[in-house]
Amino acid sequence: MPLRAKRPSLPSLTDASSSSSSSSFPPQPIDEHHEQHHAKVDEEHPHWPPPDPREENAAEKQTRLECERAAKAVSDEIDRAIEHDRQERKKLTSEVKIILLGQAESGKSTILRNFQLQFTPTAFKAEVAAWRVVIDLNLVRSVTYILNILVEPSASPSSPSQYAPHSDDEERLTPLEEVSPELRRLRISLSPLRGVEEVLRRFLSAEEHGGGGGGSVPHLKDRAFEVSVRSGSKWKSLFGKGGNAHGAGPGAARGGRGQGQEELENARRVIEACREDMMALWAHPTVRQSLTAQRVSLEFHSGFFLDEVERIAAPGYEPTSEDVLKARIQTMGVEEHILHMETIKAGPRWAIYDVGGSRAQRAAWVPFFDDVNLLIFLAPVSAFNQTLSEDRKVNRLWDSIYLWKTICMNKLLAGVDLVLLLNKIDILDAKLKSGIDFGTFVTSYREKPNDLESVMTYLKSKFLMIHKQYSKRDRAFHVHFTCATDPRATSIVLARIQEAIFKKNIESADFL
Repeated sequence: MPLRAKRPSLPSLTDASSSSSSSSFPPQPIDEHHEQHHAKVDEEHPHWPPPDPREENAAEKQTRLECERAAKAVSDEIDRAIEHDRQERKKLTSEVKIILLGQAESGKSTILRNFQLQFTPTAFKAEVAAWRVVIDLNLVRSVTYILNILVEPSASPSSPSQYAPHSDDEERLTPLEEVSPELRRLRISLSPLRGVEEVLRRFLSAEEHGGGGGGSVPHLKDRAFEVSVRSGSKWKSLFGKGGNAHGAGPGAARGGRGQGQEELENARRVIEACREDMMALWAHPTVRQSLTAQRVSLEFHSGFFLDEVERIAAPGYEPTSEDVLKARIQTMGVEEHILHMETIKAGPRWAIYDVGGSRAQRAAWVPFFDDVNLLIFLAPVSAFNQTLSEDRKVNRLWDSIYLWKTICMNKLLAGVDLVLLLNKIDILDAKLKSGIDFGTFVTSYREKPNDLESVMTYLKSKFLMIHKQYSKRDRAFHVHFTCATDPRATSIVLARIQEAIFKKNIESADFL
């Protein structure tokens, strides 16, 4: 927004001439300081006060008229600047406010990145360098997760199952009893990645998942991907336009030393040097068999890049849009994202609020319900066989259904249009094809076919029934199945959302 211009105060020629010609007032007492001040003003402005127009010659009159025309041009320019400022303020007050809700790991931040990719592509590309650090950290944490299986039992943290309800017998991952010479070599050669993890984590000012305020202890499965940063840390701003890090990371004060470009480059060199060994570790049959036997599936998580090591750990790697969408980082708190539209010629700006979805953060939802134009709720339907990390007795699909019911019933949101995204259908499909039975975890599904189309039909009817029963009838409601990491498919959904917003604003105000 341009700075508001201030009109200069123009003295009146009439006042000047009348004061100089008036003699009806008694003389004022002489103030020596006052006279000195005016003498100084006259020295700084030798053409002030202006000469009496009645005493000027033709040349002086021409000069005066040119000065007046120039002054008027300046005044008109200031008028235009003030009007432009007023119009810009008017646009900003006509913004679209969107709130993203859903449980933790539902895909809210990924959908937000899709919004940025589709509507503000230039701004999205400017942040790619920052996301490479997150991708590197996701990759390294997957490797160190596997390395933890190759250590003694006392060092192996607890982990929930990915395929079955939790039980006391599943409290801990079982380290390999016999580690082959090749695995011992890989464990030693990949050990420098633990130091790389610390460097990247500290640079992002990242915290361990569940630390500080969450109240839950993270499991090893969660720690493989959960990298948390506090809202407002502005970690992406640490990279200049050229993609280089500058200054210290937000965690430098806590870490004790700066996290600049040189340190990140050294960490990247280690990753590149470990490329072949990382590929060998993930391809090792004993590692894969051990994970399968313990019902742990790393590839079903966002932030999983082990199957892309050859490309991502290669020198000169630059993240693709798909890589950025797949990267995993959790923001603790509420993040406001202002989208200044690049691909839409006219219209208001969009303010999108990404609100934390863990149980400890849901109390922060209500203050953001005021003046909301659109609420987008994400339900990760692939989580039908998983439980909340905060409460291992609560099924994640049931938790999403409960949250959806709460939103439909909320009186503060009675006038807000709703968009329901049944997300992560790609992972749902992969789980069903791998033989995981949906009906085992959702008893009301009964004996229906264990295929994607049948399960999607059931899930859609379930969420629609809740909306019909508990929601206000006359508000707009849209439901879509999505794979948030697929930008092409998601762009179609976002285009429909944008059309709905466009239509609503046409009906409510004439500024589009």
